[in-house]
Amino acid sequence: MLKVIAFDCDGVMFDTRKANREYYNQLRAHFRRSPMSDAQMDFVHINTVEKSVSLLFDPAQQKAVNSYRKEMGYLRFIKYMKIEPDLKPLLTGLREKYRTAVATNRTDTMERVLDEFDLTTQFDLVVTALDVANPKPAPDCLDKVAQTFQAAPSEVLYIGDSVLDQQAARAAGTQFVAFANPDLEADRHITSFKELFYLFE
Repeated sequence: MLKVIAFDCDGVMFDTRKANREYYNQLRAHFRRSPMSDAQMDFVHINTVEKSVSLLFDPAQQKAVNSYRKEMGYLRFIKYMKIEPDLKPLLTGLREKYRTAVATNRTDTMERVLDEFDLTTQFDLVVTALDVANPKPAPDCLDKVAQTFQAAPSEVLYIGDSVLDQQAARAAGTQFVAFANPDLEADRHITSFKELFYLFE
């Protein structure tokens, strides 16, 4: 009894590790900081840009960093993103029966990403960290998805790849599919979108 299929962005719709690494390392290089460690990379890959800047820079630098990153923009880093194979065919099939949504901790870059990959019309709703009071792991983004479509939490299925996605789904009461991460607790695990074709048949 599903009504809505919602997707995380980074690590699910796209492989964005290289893009995120290039983006934050450019910020650090501009302020004469060394490249990120693997642990820092893991953090920024799933958290909001505000939290990431707070981790990567001293408090006294953060205002200047945020000013520079807005000037720098994200467009030049989109070329490093790789769209997940079978995403577009999956969305085409899903939209015949379900509403589709994005629920992400991205902020002001999400609109540009969807536009660049010709995905703008493939989602009925896009919820970023700017649209809610609290980003994941809080349930706010998934609560907004359910409320928008007047769906019970159990009628929403969320596809994510991180512990923040898992925690948000559990807190919201939605169904959760773990994407390419066997360490997560989930209702189902998948490694590609091809597996979802069979799930929704």
